[in-house]
Amino acid sequence: MSIEISRSEVLLKQALDYRANRQDMIASNIANADTPFYRPRDIRFEDALSAKKAEIMHEDSHKLKMAQTDPKHLKPKNASSSMMATTFFRDGHMARNDGNSVDLDVETTEMAKNSTMFNALIQAHRTDERIFKSVIDASAKTN
Repeated sequence: MSIEISRSEVLLKQALDYRANRQDMIASNIANADTPFYRPRDIRFEDALSAKKAEIMHEDSHKLKMAQTDPKHLKPKNASSSMMATTFFRDGHMARNDGNSVDLDVETTEMAKNSTMFNALIQAHRTDERIFKSVIDASAKTN
């Protein structure tokens, strides 16, 4: 059983999951670089993380609330619950003669960027844990 240190820890864990999924997807693109008619895929999760952040941090003050002037009106749909990461085909590169459009330069660059972000998230999590541990240790010494 894990204990949540802060509200942002939920967001951090979800970001790490998305980054791990993206790394797997990019690795799959590289592995299929010679597969005829293969189109590279990617995952877009920034909107989902923003919606989750707004939900966790209670930041819905920027959204216009829908007025329900009659009880027979339909209830407003909760937009944040339907926000999920989306998978898409990363097109825009010229397909080779075999129909494959994987560009290894793009894939390795995206993999490096994703790895850097993943490592930064891990480092932020470790720093957060150290800060809370030092506060707990300091409060134990004052008793």
